[in-house]
Amino acid sequence: MSIKIKNRHRLKAKDIKKYQDELKQIFNDIFFSEKSSVETGDLNGTIIIFIDGAPCFMYFNDKIVFTLHGLNKYKPKKNFVVIDMGAVKFVTNGADVMAPGIVDADKDIIEGNQVWICDETHHKPLAIGIALVNGDNMISKSQGKVINTIHYVGDDLWNYVKQF
Repeated sequence: MSIKIKNRHRLKAKDIKKYQDELKQIFNDIFFSEKSSVETGDLNGTIIIFIDGAPCFMYFNDKIVFTLHGLNKYKPKKNFVVIDMGAVKFVTNGADVMAPGIVDADKDIIEGNQVWICDETHHKPLAIGIALVNGDNMISKSQGKVINTIHYVGDDLWNYVKQF
């Protein structure tokens, strides 16, 4: 089954600047230049932001967040959560992250932040989520859900990237 992006179009410089400012505010970093080819498109109701042809960011609840492809390309140092190997199969199937599966997390994470989830062995991004508690609580909490997963290995966006 082929996955299609609808309404894909290239952005103007002032719109590119808006995305750069938003990312700088979240990550204190600019991940692409104003000379980059930046496009947006719609994948099943989710706005995807393409940088030089690659789907690197998306919008979730009116906030810009990384895609897994974007994480692999830009390798941000903030907002990471490390899970144990026993939790990997659940997270890669779209499950939310539970406190017992967390090994480490960025202490600067605040409830509501976007986070990226990786395994403890390879540190490869497996999913993107929204923090339900702050970074310290993720590590110290012994039960309950701590991350709401929004994008993961195997979802429609992941499969779209694999088509190429």
